[in-house]
Amino acid sequence: MSNFDKGSVKERMGTPGASDDRGDPKMASEQKQQTLPMGPRRGGPRGGMPAEKPKNIKDTVVKLFKYISRSRFQLAGLIIIMLITTALTLAGPALQGSAINTIGDIVAKKEGAFDTLIKTLITMAAVYILSSVFTWLQGLLSAKVSQTTVYNLRRDLFKKISYLPIKYTDTHAHGDLMSRMTNDVDNISITVSQSITSLISSVLTLFGSLFMIIWFSRKCLVMALVTICTIPLTILATTFLTKHMSKYFVKRQRLLGELNGQVEEMVTGYKTVMAYSREDIECERFASISENLQKVGVKAAVWSGLMGPVNNFINNLNYLLVVACGALFVSMGVLLPGSIQSIIQYAKQFSMPLSQLANEYTNILTAVAGAERVFEVLESPDEIDEGTTDIDPEKIKGDLEFKNIDFSYVPEKQVLHDFNLSVRNGQKIAIVGATGSGKTTVVNLLTRFYDQDSGTITLDGVDIRDIPKEKLRSCIAIVLQDTVLFSDTIDANIRYGNPDATDEEVMAAAKTANAHSFIRHLPEGYKTVLAESGSNLSQGQRQLLSIARAVLADPKILILDEATSSVDTRTEMKIQSAMFALMEGRTSLIIAHRLSTIIDADIIVVVRDGHVVESGSHSELLLKGGEYSNLYKNQFAGFAT
Repeated sequence: MSNFDKGSVKERMGTPGASDDRGDPKMASEQKQQTLPMGPRRGGPRGGMPAEKPKNIKDTVVKLFKYISRSRFQLAGLIIIMLITTALTLAGPALQGSAINTIGDIVAKKEGAFDTLIKTLITMAAVYILSSVFTWLQGLLSAKVSQTTVYNLRRDLFKKISYLPIKYTDTHAHGDLMSRMTNDVDNISITVSQSITSLISSVLTLFGSLFMIIWFSRKCLVMALVTICTIPLTILATTFLTKHMSKYFVKRQRLLGELNGQVEEMVTGYKTVMAYSREDIECERFASISENLQKVGVKAAVWSGLMGPVNNFINNLNYLLVVACGALFVSMGVLLPGSIQSIIQYAKQFSMPLSQLANEYTNILTAVAGAERVFEVLESPDEIDEGTTDIDPEKIKGDLEFKNIDFSYVPEKQVLHDFNLSVRNGQKIAIVGATGSGKTTVVNLLTRFYDQDSGTITLDGVDIRDIPKEKLRSCIAIVLQDTVLFSDTIDANIRYGNPDATDEEVMAAAKTANAHSFIRHLPEGYKTVLAESGSNLSQGQRQLLSIARAVLADPKILILDEATSSVDTRTEMKIQSAMFALMEGRTSLIIAHRLSTIIDADIIVVVRDGHVVESGSHSELLLKGGEYSNLYKNQFAGFAT
């Protein structure tokens, strides 16, 4: 377990946008536009949306089948049961025809005809009972195969998201990622449990019915030709309708992902929306997307709804032809009435799979589109970790060196220019500067959330790119301005920085962070379960828990990125005293806008436009009368200094 404060991807990398030191807002907009040509969104770009149709249906189906085939024994059992179920279904019309012919024999007073009828009826009852039992077993196994497939997909997808590079989650809308995890995977689940089973069953029934039609029409093959003469018409109608409906089903899926992304943004940012009175604007945005989804949904439903009536008309036309020709052949004595009854039933069974195949085509196409979106994430490259130098985190001293660092999030907007910084073991280094100067970027590079374009960063003389990321990050505890807490107990949230810590160590960490006093007044103390994102605590209390998490991690390198900005001045003073004790003997990087929090730092580094323009102690920089002096005077204008 890494010992840095890893509440979430957002917390590890900071909040994109206004104050994450990635340059001005225009740069952020340009970065988004690289991913999405449809325009910026507050929650990030709508990356990963599918095109109007699946890009490669064949490859996606092959990949999906690999997941399905993981349940090979259940799948084999399902296919065997489907074969039995199909055979029992095909036996029904043959027995019905035999019963009708036997009734004719009874009317003709043929000897033994009544006993034959009884045996036939008993056989029919057994077939129907067995058919019901095997149909139930088919549904059961189908559900198991479906849920196993979905379980494997969701597990792999969640694991994949957990190991994606920070850049990926920074350039893809979180709502769209959630949509892939939920809606798209659910569509795959429905398709595997229903559509694929129906597809295989339809194919078996189709060929089985055709064989039985030919068998019962063997004395008059013209009857078989009449029965199947409407097949070309069914194929033409199905092809025409599916061609038009498929694009609407895929577009509906894309819009659904877009809608989920907008809802996710609204829910997570509702305070900001309300604070700026943008409720009407957000409602209009939602209404616009929802209206498009409604229109596409209606068109998809219209074209899909035509499938049933059109196929029913063709099927009824087929029955009409079969009955008319059958009556003619019965009157000629070529076929028996029971045979005509069986042929009619098989004709019905023959036409139904064609309709089902057409209907399932749209469902399968929707699932394939969703699967393609899922596999896009699964096939994205993991975070690269080429580090091979084996180090012992316990022996790390904490000497840091930034040499000639150049870095840009997007090629045309460089954030750091020939950045140099030297930090000795145990020093407290404060980094100050205006928003967008590159302060937080230094943290992102040190933790290897991003890698520099050129230059080197060394830890105890070793290039950090040669150190495995897990070991590098295990040496670092980072507390960011934006805290993230989990819907778990306070104890579990603090222990997230060190899962093996004892209860006494957890309590000691909370005391160091001045969180113990408010925790013990909660209804269940350390066992109090937090609401989503810790919303039942104040912002300051959430920050204290985040600091306690870092304290418990007992890091070699401590990074405080505006760690006290969300607490009041009195609480800040308490935290400062606790932080000074924590920083003793540790390499510490402090990023702060409140200059009062970094007066006691060993060295204060002033960054402007990605360069180090000044460095020295608080008193030294004030005497220089340079940029730090101006920042300090501006911040404390009107106050005694």
